[in-house]
Amino acid sequence: MSGRTITHEVTPQVAQAGGKREADFTQSRAARELGLKRGAFDLAVHLGHIRTIPDEGGGGRRVARAEVDRLRAQDGFPRTLHQRVEAVGTGQGAAIMDVTGARFTRFARLGLLVPVGFYFNRYRTVVWLYLGDELRQFRADAKNASLLSRPLPEGLRDQLGGGLDLRPRNWRGRHLGFLLRQADDPWERAAAVASLLAPVQVSEIVRDPCERAHLRRFGPRLPAHGAPGSPTAHLTERIMTADSPDEVGWLRADLARMVEEARTHRPAPRPTGRHTAPAPEEHRVAPGQPERSRGLLGRLFRRGA
Repeated sequence: MSGRTITHEVTPQVAQAGGKREADFTQSRAARELGLKRGAFDLAVHLGHIRTIPDEGGGGRRVARAEVDRLRAQDGFPRTLHQRVEAVGTGQGAAIMDVTGARFTRFARLGLLVPVGFYFNRYRTVVWLYLGDELRQFRADAKNASLLSRPLPEGLRDQLGGGLDLRPRNWRGRHLGFLLRQADDPWERAAAVASLLAPVQVSEIVRDPCERAHLRRFGPRLPAHGAPGSPTAHLTERIMTADSPDEVGWLRADLARMVEEARTHRPAPRPTGRHTAPAPEEHRVAPGQPERSRGLLGRLFRRGA
């Protein structure tokens, strides 16, 4: 995704063959109706500009016809909708704010600007993306005038000198908000939080393997960057995983709370039936054999009877 034009010509298709009107659209079809490329459409959904609904047939989320009609009826459509999802990199962002690229990057590292997405260039360097609208608002805010035109305060410079870089963390926070906004089920909300924690952290909070499996079932679709197991995929996993102690702490607390809420709503399913493997041949007891000869295995079997 870049700051270049991310739209295509809007070509309304409002009826099926025979004139039958559709109740709702697939997301791909809705993107075409709204003149958005799929990446821009997904961003609009994440930002809450486009509302989606669950597919009753289990085929993923869809967009109601009324929602498409609502967006198309807005003043300035499609220009205003496209502007809301304009995502730009550092160069374009710096131009929007009329600052150098270096100053723009310092703002982002300090957490004054929050990324909305990222990708990797050919050198496997992460390229952060920002909403053009938010950058314009930052520049227009009188409270930011000194930051834009004067040297940064000493305290902020000291933080940068110490290696502060809040871009990954701020992106994770924003991404979690996206996931929670789309979650329709308590287990899905818990899975959204779990997706930002390392597996060992999840295992420490959710000790029941059936519940962990249920969380994986509801786990969100992660940003796709590179083939599974590739260096780029590993870099993406690092960005996706919380690392600072305080961030890990509040995510763990949220996960524990949300899993408890999910249990109350609906316990995780468990395997049906119970199968006990037969004892090894050398430990089987012949009819009439004294109980004491069963040993430890026999005592365990007797306790479970």
